[in-house]
Amino acid sequence: MVEKDYKLYGTKILNLKTQEIGLLICLWKNKYADKTVDFATCVDKTGKQYNVELDNIRGFEDDFEK
Repeated sequence: MVEKDYKLYGTKILNLKTQEIGLLICLWKNKYADKTVDFATCVDKTGKQYNVELDNIRGFEDDFEK
């Protein structure tokens, strides 16, 4: 069973592959035969849930909220 971490739930993120803004739901580790890769489950602006490698997202700060 995969252990999920919800501490950063709701954090705005920028998907570096698609250049779209989304929300982070949880972090988890995907264990392959030879290594473990950190993943995040996110939601895009249309509500579609997707999994992405943690290296492919960054925290996003909206300038209008300052």
